[in-house]
Amino acid sequence: MVPPAMDPSRREIIRRTAAAGLGVTLAGLQLPGCASPRPLPSGEQTAPPIDHVRIGFVGVGGMGSAHIRNLLRIEGCEITAVCDINPEAVARVQQWCVEAGQPEPTGYTRGDRDYERLCAEEDLDLVYNATPWRWHVPICLSAMENGKHAAVEVPAAVTIDECWQLVETSERLNLHCVMMENCCYGRTEMLVLNMVRQGVLGELLHGGCGYLHDLRGIKFSDNGEGLWRREHSMTRDGNLYPTHGLGPVAQCMNINRGDRLDYLVSMSSPSKGLQNWRDEQLAADDPRRTSEDYVLGDVNSSLIKTVNGLTIHVVHDTNLPRPYSRINLVQGTKGVVQGYPDRVYVEGLTPGHSFADISEVFEQFDHPLWRTVGEAARGAGHGGMDYLEDYRLVQCLRRGEALDLDVYDAATWSCISELSERSVADRSRPQDVPDFTRGRWAQRQPLGIVGA
Repeated sequence: MVPPAMDPSRREIIRRTAAAGLGVTLAGLQLPGCASPRPLPSGEQTAPPIDHVRIGFVGVGGMGSAHIRNLLRIEGCEITAVCDINPEAVARVQQWCVEAGQPEPTGYTRGDRDYERLCAEEDLDLVYNATPWRWHVPICLSAMENGKHAAVEVPAAVTIDECWQLVETSERLNLHCVMMENCCYGRTEMLVLNMVRQGVLGELLHGGCGYLHDLRGIKFSDNGEGLWRREHSMTRDGNLYPTHGLGPVAQCMNINRGDRLDYLVSMSSPSKGLQNWRDEQLAADDPRRTSEDYVLGDVNSSLIKTVNGLTIHVVHDTNLPRPYSRINLVQGTKGVVQGYPDRVYVEGLTPGHSFADISEVFEQFDHPLWRTVGEAARGAGHGGMDYLEDYRLVQCLRRGEALDLDVYDAATWSCISELSERSVADRSRPQDVPDFTRGRWAQRQPLGIVGA
C-alpha cells in the first residue's frame, strides 16, 4: 500500500532543512549565506552555449541505441563515452561512432554503477541515459553533481521525492535536466500545438490522453524491458506511464507556463490481464506461474484539474489485448482534435458534424520544425519524433537557449505516477500536485512555435 501523503508543511520543513547546505532558494526565501539558483526571473533556465556538445551515454539497449543512431547524424555533437552493463553493447556503439567518423568513445562496463566513474572522470557537456526506471534519478544526479547537463528517458522519476531531487539539484547547479519525451515531437502533436497557438480550436477546456499499449509479451520477455518492467506491475497500482500522453496535452494547455496542474483523482480496474496471459502462454513448469502476483489495475483512469479550471483525463492500459493509442484529444470552444485515428473538427470550417481526416489540415498547420527537419527525421524511431527531440536538444544546447522541455516539466509530468497510486490506495481521494516551479508558472511564457 502507498503510505499517506506527507503533510505539506512537514514536507516543506524537511525539504528546507535538507537543502540548507546546498545553496537552494526555496519558495522565494533566500537562505542565509546561500547563493540564489539561476533560473532567470521569468523561470526559464539557460546555460552558456556549447559549440560542440560532448555526450556520455548510459544505457545502450534498444532505445539508447536508437538515440545514438540519431545523435551520430546531428551536427555539432559527439559521443565521447558510453556505459552499459553489457560489454558487447558498448563495443557495438563504439564501432558505430568510428564508422561515423568520430573517435572511439571511452567504454564503461564495470557493472551497475560504472556511470559514476563516467560522470566523474569524463570531460562531458551532457550525460544522456536510457536505462531502467530505477536508475533514471541516480544517473541524472551524478551527472549534475559532476557539472554535466542531464537528459533522461521517460519517466524522469518514479516518486515525488525523486522529482524534487531533480528540480533542486538542477536549480542549485544551474544545469539542465531534461526528460526526453519524444511524443511532444510527433508530427500530429506538433501540428495540434501549432493550431492551438493560432487559436484555431478556441479557448482550451479539456484534454484526453494516455498510454494504451499491449505490453504483455514485452513484460514477460526474457530480455530487454522484460527483465525489469514487469516488477512494477507486481508492486504498484496507478498510472505508471503518464508522460507520453500527458506531455503534448500539457504543452497545449501551457502547464508550468501560465497554468499548472492542481490536483487529481484516480481509480483502477481489477487486475486480470497479466494473470490470464501468464496462465495461457507460459510453460507449465515456469516458476513465474506460482511465484508472482500482479496488483496493477489493468485500466487506470486519472482525472486532473488545473488551477485555471481545465480538465485532463489520463488513461494507463498496458495489460490487455488492444490496439495502440495515446488518445491525443484536445477540446476547445471552437473545435476538437482527436487521435487514433487522427481527425479534426472545427466549427465553421469542417462540413456538417463529422470529423475530417487530419491530413486535410497539414498543409496549413504543419509545424515549422517538421517542414524543415522532417525529411532528415525520416526513418528514425517512432515515425521520426525521436530524431526531432534529439535534434532540438543539441540545437538548444549549442545556442544557449532554454530547452523545449525543462526540469519542471520532467517533475510535473512524472509525479502523476505516485499521486495516482496514492489516490487509488485512498479510495480515489484528491491528491494535490506539487508546484515544482514555486509560483513561477504564473510569469513564464507559453512554449513558442520554433523552427530549425
